[in-house]
Amino acid sequence: MLDIAEELDRWAREGRDFAMATVVAVGGSAPRGPGAALAVDGDGTAIGSVSGGCVEGAVYDLCVQALQDGEAVRERFGYSDEDAFAVGLTCGGVVDVLVTPVRGDAPDRAVVAAALAAAAGGGAAALARVVAGPAGRLGRALLVRPDGSYEGSLGGLPGLDRAAAMEAHALLEAGRTGEFGLAETGERCGAGGITVFVESSVPPPRMIVFGAVDFAAALVRTGKFLGYRVTVCDARPVFATRERFPEADEVVVDWPHRYLRGTQTDGRTVLCVLTHDAKFDVPLLETALRLPVAFVGAMGSRRTHEDRDRRLRETGLTERERARLRSPIGLDLGARTPEETALSIAAEIVAARRGGSGVPLTGSRAPIHHDPDERGTGAVLPHPAEWNSRQSFAS
Repeated sequence: MLDIAEELDRWAREGRDFAMATVVAVGGSAPRGPGAALAVDGDGTAIGSVSGGCVEGAVYDLCVQALQDGEAVRERFGYSDEDAFAVGLTCGGVVDVLVTPVRGDAPDRAVVAAALAAAAGGGAAALARVVAGPAGRLGRALLVRPDGSYEGSLGGLPGLDRAAAMEAHALLEAGRTGEFGLAETGERCGAGGITVFVESSVPPPRMIVFGAVDFAAALVRTGKFLGYRVTVCDARPVFATRERFPEADEVVVDWPHRYLRGTQTDGRTVLCVLTHDAKFDVPLLETALRLPVAFVGAMGSRRTHEDRDRRLRETGLTERERARLRSPIGLDLGARTPEETALSIAAEIVAARRGGSGVPLTGSRAPIHHDPDERGTGAVLPHPAEWNSRQSFAS
């Protein structure tokens, strides 16, 4: 749902009625992961996608029905050999979709609207919704703030809301989308209680590009395309200018290692070192490789890498710390131009983030879509071959 938050926030502020369909669990080769959403307003306008086209028509109809009757529904779309080209995923995947109406009379409209406003504004918030449980509770929502406060209710005992808010807050701090099960009293349970799906809205992750070179300009554009908040840092004021990097969110003139020590990073931050100059690289990487960031990569030839590794070893970095460095940075695409090089760097960042191998899919037996739950991004379903193409879940 949060992937289309800007448009939905506008709909909510305009007072429109709409229904949201959100992917809450996936299995097999599903085209889109948990959190992907499609929405339909009262005029029939649709935005977003839950499957890249496979089941959009059926989900659209479910949204229209939810707008009419005000009832939430959870639907499964999968694959069966007998009916492979009916409404289902011919790729062999399985998705569970939660459809909830957001009408003027909906008890959770204010909670959903607040979550959409936070996401559209780039703020941090988590929206927790019941996706399985007792009748009448499907779609009930709780909004959790970064300070742990919450509003709304899942419709159970007070202890349930408190426990759900704590679980959702933990997911929010990690920037994750996922699910958990709770008993009515608030204790963790695997079955027999309610299942809560949480979507976390967090500010965009940072990409910090060190070295105001021509390759950096191309990498800034690629980083923005991938959704990063991009900073360029270089100690040379003649090169680190807004004119050279108009698409960067921030251009900083400072010694790279000094800037990195003073700026905010987290477990999603990507650091790309393009200076390939020892006087900049070594103190910078000595700092970077001790930070709990997602990715540290450095440009340079293999000879440069060997010299750099020797210098880093002399600084006291352990073998394990030095092993975090991706150098030479980028996947082997045969890149030559700055744009091609930026693409190879971006490809390695995506592969590191998603657990990909970086090898061609042609001829490979590896799964095309890696299980999201392995990297903490959502719920995953088992994939029995006998599932029908559509199975409804009782609310």
